[in-house]
Amino acid sequence: MNWRSNSIWIEFIRGSRKISNFFWSFILFLGSLGFLVVGTSSYLSRNIISIFPSQKILFFPQGIIMSFYGIAGLFMSSYLWCTIFWNVGSGYNQFDRKKGIICIFRWGFPGLNRRIFLNFLIKDIQSIRIQDKAGFYSRRVLYMEIRGQGSIPLTRTDDHFLTPREIEQKAVKLAYFLCVPIEVF
Repeated sequence: MNWRSNSIWIEFIRGSRKISNFFWSFILFLGSLGFLVVGTSSYLSRNIISIFPSQKILFFPQGIIMSFYGIAGLFMSSYLWCTIFWNVGSGYNQFDRKKGIICIFRWGFPGLNRRIFLNFLIKDIQSIRIQDKAGFYSRRVLYMEIRGQGSIPLTRTDDHFLTPREIEQKAVKLAYFLCVPIEVF
């Protein structure tokens, strides 16, 4: 969802509240809970849940390892659920030609730096850069090169849904809007 006028362009960035994150955190929670139940059942030497038979699993060393995997999986699952709850990575990019300012806002993890807010002058922008890495883990990222600051990503680095044509069109529109050149890497 974007909003654009003659002098202002606001682009909203989706955070970690994606269907794939919900799916993987749920699967990870269920799998780690199963490992923990089997490890606990092997410690108690009886089945807690009849679906997970544990009579043939000795507590030392298999039960300990399964309990460890279950606890580690629950920690990773809770981390994913927290990033979904806090919507880490969401925010917006605001380009204002009238004031000559670019504002980049993102939500981070709770703490002192929960709100990430960056301001730049449009005249400090060197170029809009497209990075397209092909291969098994291909990714297309749109960057903004700023004098003295380096490159700042404008799109998510894990967003695989943008085709090369879409990222090029987005870069062309943004470069035209800001009156800066485009670089491709």
